[in-house]
Amino acid sequence: MTAEQLIERCRLLARFTEQPGVTTRTFLSEPMHGVHAQVRTWMEQAGMSVSVDHGGNIRGVYGPSAAPRFSIGSHLDTVPNAGAFDGILGVVLGIALVEQLARRRLPFGIEVIGFSEEEGVRFGVPFIGSRAFIGDIDDYLLARISDAIAKFGLDPNRIGEARASSDALGYLEFHIEQGPVLESFQLPLGIVETIAGQSRLDLTFEGRANHAGTTPMHLRRDALAGAAEWICAVEREGRAIPGAVATVGRIDASPGASNVIAGSTKVSLDVRHADDEVRHATVNRLLECAHQIAAARCLTVSHEQHLDQSAVAMDPFLTRQLQLAVESAGCPVHRMPSGAGHDAMIVARRMPTAMLFLRSPGGVSHHPDETVLAEDVESALNVGMRFLAQLEDRYA
Repeated sequence: MTAEQLIERCRLLARFTEQPGVTTRTFLSEPMHGVHAQVRTWMEQAGMSVSVDHGGNIRGVYGPSAAPRFSIGSHLDTVPNAGAFDGILGVVLGIALVEQLARRRLPFGIEVIGFSEEEGVRFGVPFIGSRAFIGDIDDYLLARISDAIAKFGLDPNRIGEARASSDALGYLEFHIEQGPVLESFQLPLGIVETIAGQSRLDLTFEGRANHAGTTPMHLRRDALAGAAEWICAVEREGRAIPGAVATVGRIDASPGASNVIAGSTKVSLDVRHADDEVRHATVNRLLECAHQIAAARCLTVSHEQHLDQSAVAMDPFLTRQLQLAVESAGCPVHRMPSGAGHDAMIVARRMPTAMLFLRSPGGVSHHPDETVLAEDVESALNVGMRFLAQLEDRYA
């Protein structure tokens, strides 16, 4: 299996879509049936036994069914108008590694997993597939997704059967970086050390709506102007802290007319850092800054927190094995955090987990222009085979 063939497999799966002309494939939507059929064919040709669990994850098992398993995988859903490689490449690479074994058995089983959902598009909740895999689907979430599971031909009452075995050896995820760091260093691969923690909030600045033509500037209580001042402070704070990113991605000003001073403005805040203490301190400083700006402008401000996701460190032993595999493959070693969330951060709650990034040309992802370089895919495949060989020596 060549790198070009793996890339073509990803592009083939991109044709299974809810929207003609673009790739959009959400949790257990109709085109996922076609994806499963194609992935099943590749898995069976590689010598795997294949099933779809009741969380909608397709799972190919290579080796004795009773042996402890090492899992390799990623997700098969997409964002709207997506590229062909986010998530999907990790599944295709997992299958290719089994193919490379050419029916040779290892002292442990290999399970390749295509998770049903990671992006959170259909129900506004991410990681449904990997949460089912670790046994973390609560009754509230199950009630929201049960109709979709049943319509796909699965049984929501049996979703507990998707949980990984207690003797699982670990999990490895290949994924495109989705950012420009590796390309900026002219590196093909990156070893993920930590998946950054995330804070997501909404802030609402309240002032007074009034006529734009008759209200003097010094008598205004302009909520949008206050929010704008704070947004610039968010950017300064993000730039000042090494390793941090701070983003305001949404503004909703009310009443929203060109000739009316905004009486209320709601803005989002997304702060990420690999160190949770740094992240929390950053959020607290930004909230204090918002209150100072509001007070100076005779406004009020309130906030609502929607997410406080802790940073997740990858397993030290598996990360070390991944580094040794990268070195023996002749690739430069670069260890880095992930600013984006991935299934690996969910799976790490239950078993040792490692993650390898592939360079994203142009830093582009979640877009049709998303791509990979054939030489990077070849390097990742080489590293994966060396990684499995090291595990084989350990468990022989």
